[in-house]
Amino acid sequence: MLRVKNINTYYGQVHALKNISLHLNEGEIVTLIGANGAGKTTILNSLSGITPPRDGEILFEGRPVAGLSPDCIVDMGISQVPEGRQVFKDFSVEDNLELGAYLRYRKREKKSVIRKDIEDVFELFPQLSGRRNQMAGTLSGGEQQMLAIGRALMARPKVLLLDEPSMGLAPLVVQEIFRVITDLRDQRSTAVLLVEQNARAALKIADRGYVLETGKVMLEENAYDLLENKDVQRAYLGRDKKEIWER
Repeated sequence: MLRVKNINTYYGQVHALKNISLHLNEGEIVTLIGANGAGKTTILNSLSGITPPRDGEILFEGRPVAGLSPDCIVDMGISQVPEGRQVFKDFSVEDNLELGAYLRYRKREKKSVIRKDIEDVFELFPQLSGRRNQMAGTLSGGEQQMLAIGRALMARPKVLLLDEPSMGLAPLVVQEIFRVITDLRDQRSTAVLLVEQNARAALKIADRGYVLETGKVMLEENAYDLLENKDVQRAYLGRDKKEIWER
């Protein structure tokens, strides 16, 4: 579904991504593992058009993506949930979801269909249902993260790019977020490219993973093999950490 071939992305003169190649299949969760500065977020930003690669190729369903504006990429079916729960704080929960469907309104899609999708988000995140008229800035951190994901889903993406969805959240909230991520794969066949600080938790739900170091892909394996890889354990997993679902 999504194929990246030898992309190079720069911040000014800084060579952030160096001949990165990866792929994402339909209905698959793939996680990116690496230390801070390894290039994980830059990959997501390159795919979504925020930081376009200088060269290389990005293909989505066989169509070129590199060089397109972010709104065109969203319209193609790729949506990003950025790090930091960037909701519109002075807008209500429901208004945030309406904004997620902006491109659909612009194409004059039936309002009844969009309203149905809003209710689907509330079904996916019941915690938000009773807060639909509440200002997003007054929500808890976990609820804001749910809203950010819900807003991205309003564009009906085929690929969801998630950047650190568990950051700063309580274990039970993280557990709920990860449940939704797996439901999106299993029930909607949504492909997910996941950047997650808790590498062990991410690999637990992922199908495959890529290990990054200083802007390069060093290793690609299925998730189970990465969990069992001694070098990956030492560098990224933390042998004594308990998974969030076991707490």
